Amino acid sequence: MQEIGLACPKAAVARSFEQALEVQAQVGYPTIIRPSFTLGGSGGGIAYNREEFEEIARRGLELSPVHEVLVEESVLGWKEFEMEVVRDKADNCIIVCSIENLDPMGVHTGDSITVAPAQTLTDKEYQRLRDASIAVLRKIGVDTGGSNVQFGINAEDGRMVVIEMNPRVSRSSALASKATGFPIAKVAAKLAVGYTLDELRNEITGGKTPASFEPSIDYVVTKIPRFAFEKFPAADARLTTQMKSVGEVMAIGAACTNRCKKRCAGWRSARTDWIRPSLICHYPTIRRA
Repeated sequence: MQEIGLACPKAAVARSFEQALEVQAQVGYPTIIRPSFTLGGSGGGIAYNREEFEEIARRGLELSPVHEVLVEESVLGWKEFEMEVVRDKADNCIIVCSIENLDPMGVHTGDSITVAPAQTLTDKEYQRLRDASIAVLRKIGVDTGGSNVQFGINAEDGRMVVIEMNPRVSRSSALASKATGFPIAKVAAKLAVGYTLDELRNEITGGKTPASFEPSIDYVVTKIPRFAFEKFPAADARLTTQMKSVGEVMAIGAACTNRCKKRCAGWRSARTDWIRPSLICHYPTIRRA
């Protein structure tokens, strides 16, 4: 990332607990521990002291199939954004959708309430993320197909860091496809066999335009995760970097409160009177308020 002028949180890979301690001494507390090659952040967590760090680091090393963890500086509380990018063999790149997490950094994306497209970015900030995400794909070497690039932004000083990149169709890709109508997986499959974006037709416009046209929507989509802690009474309901949701609901509308209530109505036994947008970002629990 440094070679293309992008910053990442201070971090290093550790393959033993002793190495993890050395890295932690450099990044300080709180510390983010992320095991390699696990899904949904399994085995990871946030350590605020030596005791928590030892527990999470040892667990992460054990659960990682390659026995390694990434020990990372904390960016808790930062704003989190995602960009869904598609690239073809001719280096044509489009942003299918931008996604904003209402929950701040520290809550797994799969557990976060999200809106698409992003609502609090200025055009300048959006273009900055757009350019950065495309540069990431080129540097990583994703020649064709879809990718998800995630960013953290410090609201106080504007510092931006790349926090994650998934060089594949992901959970967020499914949300972006449903939100925009752009069939990311289908397009990615055709790009893999040699097509270019301008050779494919855009299904959103009924084939009147090529797939190289970036989707533009006049509504906002909200995703709320579904939890099942009632079935696991011993589980910790606090939301962290480990994904704990078992599903999600999605709604389309113009007003945030209405969309949230629509989606809560999709839960079989949900209450809709607890949605308070002004509090939604400050309480990382399943109720948020």
